[in-house]
Amino acid sequence: MKNKSHKGLLKRVRISKSGKLRHRSANHKHLRSGKGGKRLRHLRQDPYMSNADAKRLEKLLFRRLRGRDQPRAALRRSPSPAQSKALKAEKAKASK
Repeated sequence: MKNKSHKGLLKRVRISKSGKLRHRSANHKHLRSGKGGKRLRHLRQDPYMSNADAKRLEKLLFRRLRGRDQPRAALRRSPSPAQSKALKAEKAKASK
């Protein structure tokens, strides 16, 4: 049976092209008048999830994610249409 990714989590986060998790900070939606400016500025910063949290959420999403301190080489890129066409041509030559 196919694994299903956690739909509640997918509604709360966005996965960037580089494999990082973007999310909204808690306590920033409403009742802002009671919070200081410094606190609100800090809540605005850093929409990306930390490496440890991203690792924890990999299990819910059934896919590999990249943290901020993980190298770009850890991400497997899907080939462009031109690259996949070239790969298919090479396989066809090899099979003949």
